Amino acid sequence: MATPSHANQSVPALLFSIVRGNPVLWLLVAVPLPLLGHGFGLGHTPLFILSILAIVPLAGLLSTATESVAAKLGDAKGGLLNATLGNLTELVIAITALRAGEYVLVKASIAGVIVTNTLFMLGASFLIGGLKYHVQDYNRANARLMVGMLFLSTFALLVPSSVADTQSGEVTQSLSLGLSLLLILTYCLGLIFSLRTHKAFFGGGEHEHGESLLPMWLAIVLLAVTTVFVALVSEVFVESVEGAAVDLGLSPAFVGFVVVALVGGAAEMVSAFAGARKNRLDLSVSIALGSATQIALFVAPVLVLLSYLVGPTPMTLEFWPGAVVMLFIATMAAGLVTNGGKSAWFVGVLMLNVYLVFALTLYALPPAVK
Repeated sequence: MATPSHANQSVPALLFSIVRGNPVLWLLVAVPLPLLGHGFGLGHTPLFILSILAIVPLAGLLSTATESVAAKLGDAKGGLLNATLGNLTELVIAITALRAGEYVLVKASIAGVIVTNTLFMLGASFLIGGLKYHVQDYNRANARLMVGMLFLSTFALLVPSSVADTQSGEVTQSLSLGLSLLLILTYCLGLIFSLRTHKAFFGGGEHEHGESLLPMWLAIVLLAVTTVFVALVSEVFVESVEGAAVDLGLSPAFVGFVVVALVGGAAEMVSAFAGARKNRLDLSVSIALGSATQIALFVAPVLVLLSYLVGPTPMTLEFWPGAVVMLFIATMAAGLVTNGGKSAWFVGVLMLNVYLVFALTLYALPPAVK
């Protein structure tokens, strides 16, 4: 917890005190290891492990900086900022795989991040907060808007996936391109609606935020620098993850859906769970559903557009049937549990169980995708 003395500390002393008080941040010494190991030609599995060890403390540092900014901006804008910065990790991972033509990994990671954030991150936030507080409240208008946008994206993914077997590849590509532009436009209009024209309906409840840990300028600089390091480590991660998956006997779909989604979303999860523990569930909901919405309506369509520039062939929005079903069920589950604007720990257990059913099924029955 921040103390008034922080205002009188120098920047190095302030950062040292924050790192010293958080054991997770002690792992920051591991950040250079995957970068050095990659330079020295270390094997895939060791690089995979070192990358995870490096991303975890970077996620904690990103969480600390985001909390300071959110204390100034409020939960809705703070959640959007955290989701945006956190999704840069998934975007870098996906672009790296896109250049290599690993479209199965790209699409699995897209579907996995949406499902993981909607079910795992939100469910774990409900569970963590519910273990400390009997009942927690949050702005259901904000949650319902994001669930509605998720439903739109799921429907948009269903269309090219349904017609792919009956239409030529050119038709599926043209349809995916048009849908991508439509989804990006919808996402931008949603931001204008929630943050400008109707922002009074989507503000979080009143919270005693206390003094922020960092000055605003330092928090923003730290967010930018940390995001750069997350991106660098993520590139090493995506280059090693497939070789490690072969060694561990995992399918590319499982790696993208579960492993990449969990590791890539570590930064957002740290902030979402911290918000739930502090009874700031609006922040947790904004991060979890906001991140899923941003992936579905912005990151996935942007990757389709980028595939025309950096990919060996254009990527489409055609997903294997099981992925579309899981996206639809995750969206419906989020809509049901957030309709009342209240949560308790058992609601989180139910959402986590749905996620575990998906993960176990994908592990035992990997999809036959090309």
